[in-house]
Amino acid sequence: MVTVPEAPAQEKLITAGEMFETPGFDKGYELVKGEIVKMSPSGTEHMTVAAWLIHLLTLHTEAHDLGDITTSEGGFLLSTDPDTVRAPDAGFIAKARIITPTPRGYFPGAPDFAAEVVSPNDRAKDIHDKVIDYLSSGTRLVWVVYPGSRTVIVYKPAGEAHIFGPDDVLDGGDVLPGLSLPVREIFKKLRT
Repeated sequence: MVTVPEAPAQEKLITAGEMFETPGFDKGYELVKGEIVKMSPSGTEHMTVAAWLIHLLTLHTEAHDLGDITTSEGGFLLSTDPDTVRAPDAGFIAKARIITPTPRGYFPGAPDFAAEVVSPNDRAKDIHDKVIDYLSSGTRLVWVVYPGSRTVIVYKPAGEAHIFGPDDVLDGGDVLPGLSLPVREIFKKLRT
């Protein structure tokens, strides 16, 4: 049996580098203003939607040579001193921002696009905080995906937020040019 450490009661703030080098904090944790935060557990619905969304985004970005799609297995260093590292369920780094060689640790900066798939145990405040962290650090497009209602809320830096239902179509705008994705396609792999 593998034991994953609980987020420790912290006496001091830690850095992204310290978190990256600590065994056990490579999955299921984020760093928020120097404090380790355990992400809420997700179920089959969450991982099915996230995996399918990553697949759809990868098909589009590869066909148009736009950049790289990321998963929640890594993280983006959004701010420093104190450090914040967020791990969106799906992220996108535009081709012009790709670093060579690929960084061993967290990507230094915000994703151009971030998608969070909401799990039943997620708190609205935590999702809101993530959206604010992404947008305030330079993310240009954020999707919050709700499997339960089959809806997506799209956030942009200018403070815009729009709700898209199953019959609507999402647009990648200038972040993911040419992307036209029916909302219902995101939930295609969920069986009712």
